[in-house]
Amino acid sequence: MRKRALCAAAVGLVTALTGGVAHAAGGTQPAGAAAGAASVSAPVKEDFNGDGYQDLVVTAPDGTVSGRAGAGYVVVMYGSAAGVGAGSRTIVSQSTAGVPGAAEAGDRFGYRTVARDLDGDGLTDLAVHSQGESVDATVSHGTVTVLWGRAGGLTGEGAAVVQAPAGSTGWDVGGNLAAGDFNGDGHADLLMRHGTEWNLRSVLFGPFTRAGAPAGEQKADLSGGEEESLYAVTAGDMTGDGIDDLATFYSFEEMARGGKFWRGTPSGLSTTSTPLPSAVTGVVGDFDKDGKGDLAVRHMPNGVVEDIPYDAGTVKVYYGTSTGPSTTRVTTITQDTAGVPGAGERGDQFGARLDAGDVNGDGYADLVAGVPFEALGTKAAAGAVVLLKGGSGGLGGAGAQAFHQDTAGVPGVAEAGDRFGGAVRLLDVTGDGRAELAAASAHENGTGAVWVLRGAATGATATGAVAVNPADLGAPSAKARFGSAFANENSSYLYSDTL
Repeated sequence: MRKRALCAAAVGLVTALTGGVAHAAGGTQPAGAAAGAASVSAPVKEDFNGDGYQDLVVTAPDGTVSGRAGAGYVVVMYGSAAGVGAGSRTIVSQSTAGVPGAAEAGDRFGYRTVARDLDGDGLTDLAVHSQGESVDATVSHGTVTVLWGRAGGLTGEGAAVVQAPAGSTGWDVGGNLAAGDFNGDGHADLLMRHGTEWNLRSVLFGPFTRAGAPAGEQKADLSGGEEESLYAVTAGDMTGDGIDDLATFYSFEEMARGGKFWRGTPSGLSTTSTPLPSAVTGVVGDFDKDGKGDLAVRHMPNGVVEDIPYDAGTVKVYYGTSTGPSTTRVTTITQDTAGVPGAGERGDQFGARLDAGDVNGDGYADLVAGVPFEALGTKAAAGAVVLLKGGSGGLGGAGAQAFHQDTAGVPGVAEAGDRFGGAVRLLDVTGDGRAELAAASAHENGTGAVWVLRGAATGATATGAVAVNPADLGAPSAKARFGSAFANENSSYLYSDTL
């Protein structure tokens, strides 16, 4: 049996899939709003200081804080008409005033982050998962800390921990962290492992109090069976009814065990599911602009988890319908698809990370696919990103673009092992209606770095591209793995055949 190695830039088992039906095994739920309260085309706002510009969150869960290796930190780079850069930013860790707990070795604060308005005050808040935090009181590990948005920018002031239920022991609080509006009432909800039985996850309904307490809780039985592990989850509206759904993917040992689509309803996640094919990671975007979110995933190679590091990479798009993602109307894209730059080669991992957004402002969602193990000449695993364009027929290879550190205008020089594209994000931080393309290399120069390319009418452009590393920000640098993930990214483990 081949051994799989997990890159230290791993950032959770969460993907960005839409779908939805879950088992209401107990708990209280607030009344949901009528369907249609939201639109699949309405983006989630990520504006922490309320200035009208979206802000980019970058994580460094392996960062050294107060001398503690792997304590972790997050950085918010604030948007503006000129874009993001090192000048306007906030750095938050468990050593920041007001943040509960203390920075300890291996806490991995920032392992996963979700940006949503959790208290309903109009400002975006940040839920931060500390995957390695030990909680003696419940004999568990993991915490979720909420940093509240405020006019002056994100701080630790008043930060709250989402507490595990009394009497729960031995579980990972915050595992599978994702967000959505699963009952359509207009308030953001959190999905996570919450100190319950192994097969249950909790939907914590918003709005949350400033003490971190939800308005209600639904216990959701998302189990795939006695032996299956919940490999990945993702949230979004793929039916176009204004309520977010959920998709879940499973594995057992080295074998994938398929997926399930759980529909959101006015009372929360439903109690029945429909099957989905297996996937590694995914994201939802309306690539054909029909008002229903389409599910783009990285296909699970041969149905075998341990084949992931050796896979050239295949992206499949399951188009949204009124009943969920179609498994008959499907687009398959690889680097050998006409119009897509590059060529599919063993171990490239095309689609290892995915995100959706409208880069050229035409109203169709586009898809960025990370290819972190792409070789550039003799530079193995230098990495690249590929931007695929949406259109009336859906997603395709026509007009696709590729970027890497040897692309003219992109700062830096590609080097073996950089793994550029190990995290990706499409987010409009300039307020011009066109999403910027953010790409990260958590291995750049041993510290990590993030690049941001502007959106334009023709797609992303390297003209005026900026790069930021921890030293630029005044943040801890050595082995920080800065750029391990972005907030709300469809993150999953980044598998490598070498450490």
